[in-house]
Amino acid sequence: MNKLPFKKVKRKVLTKKEAQTDKEYGLKPEDRTTEEIINYGIVNIDKPKGPTSHQVSDFLQKILHINKAGHSGTLDPGVTGALPIAVGRATRVVQVLLKAGKEYTAIMHLHKKIEEKKIKKVFKEFTGKIRQKPPIKSAVKRVERTREIYYLDILEIQDQDVLFRVGCEAGTYIRKLIHDMGKKLEIGAHMSQLRRTQAGPFTEETLFTLQDLQDAFYYYKKENKEKYLRKIIQPVENAIAHLPKLWVFDSTVEPLCHGSDLKIPGISKLNDKINKDDTVAVLTLKNELIALGTAILTSEEIMNQEKGIAVKTDKVFMDPETYKAK
Repeated sequence: MNKLPFKKVKRKVLTKKEAQTDKEYGLKPEDRTTEEIINYGIVNIDKPKGPTSHQVSDFLQKILHINKAGHSGTLDPGVTGALPIAVGRATRVVQVLLKAGKEYTAIMHLHKKIEEKKIKKVFKEFTGKIRQKPPIKSAVKRVERTREIYYLDILEIQDQDVLFRVGCEAGTYIRKLIHDMGKKLEIGAHMSQLRRTQAGPFTEETLFTLQDLQDAFYYYKKENKEKYLRKIIQPVENAIAHLPKLWVFDSTVEPLCHGSDLKIPGISKLNDKINKDDTVAVLTLKNELIALGTAILTSEEIMNQEKGIAVKTDKVFMDPETYKAK
């Protein structure tokens, strides 16, 4: 089965300097209280057909009684599927999901019957780099741009309907992709159904409906049963599963919380295959997200050098004084 690019990269953890973390500071993500994850987590909502993505996000806020949430990648009202929504302090993490690859299952309705071999030929031609102009009803400027189709797999052909799975770069319009393939076939085609099956690291396996969330929150508040709610609301760290990571010493955490860039002496461990300009996640040794940043050096350079800035800090998530000396 085809996978999105980040799924194909197997990263090792390199140790620059062994270290232990003090249990007096911070907390493993899985050990946070339920109230903490309600205000600092992420939910992979199975968006229903009908409401807009913004409305779904509003519904979620009302269910959890919070005043802040942000969704990753807008889905049209008629489209269903994976809509990761970050809650509370975690809201800004959706920005790294917006740029992550997506996977969809769609039905293309052909306007006339045509040989299967011609359909398969066009699907092959539209795999890889393509040029695409956003549709008239879109939130971006209508200029032709390059997008990458990682895979385009036909699952079934029945009469004039083609069921297929597509893995693509963020910002690809599937409706337009189908229109353009129909044009190439010289018979025309339109999208009759679309479902997003993956958004970055969030797959159908962790999908829950708004009703699931409402029921879980009721049991938590009325019957003090938190197990189901904790299954639905994931730690914010799950949203950066697709990013390369660096782990820092306890003594390095506090300066990072105040926006300092990450210098080499503060690094304990890191993933291999980090390239310059990569978006990276900086974590504590308890696997807590401290910040997101831009790599200034490669993994190899970080391992071979003793000083210098390794990561430019862009967004800080951890509250200051979490690791401040008592």
